[in-house]
Amino acid sequence: MDTLLTADFWIGIFKIIWIDVILSGDNAVVIALAARALPPEQQRKAILWGCGFAIALRVALTVVAAQLMQLPLLEILGGCLLLWIGVGLLQGEAPSTTSTHTPHRNAGMFTAVRTILLADLVMCLDNVIAVAATAQGDMTLLVFGLALSIPLVLFGSTLMIRLMERFPWIVLLGAALIGWVAGETIINDHLLLGVSQQYPALKYIAAVCGAALVLAVGLRLKQRQRSATD
Repeated sequence: MDTLLTADFWIGIFKIIWIDVILSGDNAVVIALAARALPPEQQRKAILWGCGFAIALRVALTVVAAQLMQLPLLEILGGCLLLWIGVGLLQGEAPSTTSTHTPHRNAGMFTAVRTILLADLVMCLDNVIAVAATAQGDMTLLVFGLALSIPLVLFGSTLMIRLMERFPWIVLLGAALIGWVAGETIINDHLLLGVSQQYPALKYIAAVCGAALVLAVGLRLKQRQRSATD
């Protein structure tokens, strides 16, 4: 109880709130992109299931996050996975709302949940590590940080879906953001640490290249899909 009265504890709380607000944004974008193509009644289910699995994943990752990030090639593989996810999400089209074929609709929801989980596996690492580093072994702060990220992602993803429905160009920005994070993830890999530290500008170059690659490949494949259906 005495810990709750110390200035260091409340400073830690403030830091964790700020970290969660900043780092939960990209996760919310991924969830919104994955769920936007589902019928409205399935969007909430996909978000809840996706976030539920993501929460369990974050708890598990918190224990081993620091050790995982030291493994060479892990972030390169994660970044490549994000590039693939970004391209796939950019191609997604909203299904017909008149369709009532339940197995097909359920398959769409499970696909969205799988996409959310895969993307969160990569993108939540920075959040988990930042919160763990700020908590410095304080389990109260650690649990608070994990718990706070849940409503932020839930609310953020629901808001992003509404914005994407009203402003379709936000989908392009969301896909570009995923590509940006993918580029940063790749260049931050332990294997490339020496090069990225020697040339700090590479971080931004890799991020821009990742965003450009997702947009270029995603839009090209989407154009081919449209040509094939015409």
